[in-house]
Amino acid sequence: MSLDNKPVHTGGCQCGAVRFRVEGALGDASVCHCRMCQKASGNFYAPLVSVREAKLEWTRGQRKLFSSSNHVSRGFCADCGTPLTYEAPDGLALMIGAFDDPSGLAPQIQWGTEAKLPYVDGVPDLPGKDTMADKDAAGFLATLVSYQHPDHDTDEWPPKERQKND
Repeated sequence: MSLDNKPVHTGGCQCGAVRFRVEGALGDASVCHCRMCQKASGNFYAPLVSVREAKLEWTRGQRKLFSSSNHVSRGFCADCGTPLTYEAPDGLALMIGAFDDPSGLAPQIQWGTEAKLPYVDGVPDLPGKDTMADKDAAGFLATLVSYQHPDHDTDEWPPKERQKND
């Protein structure tokens, strides 16, 4: 919360080149199954939340825009490719997965269901396993060093020690 008790949300891309801050109440969260959203997110659907009247500020870097149609632009990080925005005449929405804490942004509605992939509804019924349950990945994961930006704002990114190694 901000000093005036407005909710504050932060987020950004995977590499940390683009960061945002939203102050105020967000609009409805949704998923869109349309084929354009599938392609833009590289996923089964695009999970989005409307900015509406909240104040959106780009705190590090700027998104690059791609016009996916004559009415819609998609914002993304030009460095790592993370999808960030859906921008249309009726407003801007942010990708839910780009928030530092997406847990409170549960979708309330589905759009574009005519293009919904036939197996999406069955995904929750698939068996679930912890990452470390894959015995073949254990060695690989034990030596993994993540270059992903952490889920909080940083004064500087990438860290100085990583800059020396790049």
